[in-house]
Amino acid sequence: MGQEKLGLDNPDMIRAVGAYGGGIASSGRTCGILLGAIAAVSARYSKSRADEMDDANMWRLSFKLSKAFEKLCESYGGTDCAAIAKVDWRDKDEVKSFYGNPDSRRNICTELTGKMAEYLGRLLEEAGAVEPGE
Repeated sequence: MGQEKLGLDNPDMIRAVGAYGGGIASSGRTCGILLGAIAAVSARYSKSRADEMDDANMWRLSFKLSKAFEKLCESYGGTDCAAIAKVDWRDKDEVKSFYGNPDSRRNICTELTGKMAEYLGRLLEEAGAVEPGE
């Protein structure tokens, strides 16, 4: 969603965030949904060289994303993957159930991904990074 909304097609960015799943390398820590949304903002607003300055929008929008995600995750007890998905990513049976059971908490992750993608899109439009409806 982020790359598409920004008019980017960078497979290296997809590869760069690949280990965000499972709360950073299946550690159960910060959810990859939030990290991916912030990565999209950084792709648009961060400096590309050490002698450049970051656009203030990077910090402003990333903070808004973080706060919105905290609010979305209040009922789960936090923004960590462990609180949301409740999976021990080192346990093969739990992982298999998470992906294979249609009643698993994966549905929560899918729903949160959609909500964050929508919010990210609105933020990018409001910041003027993209035209509305793109």
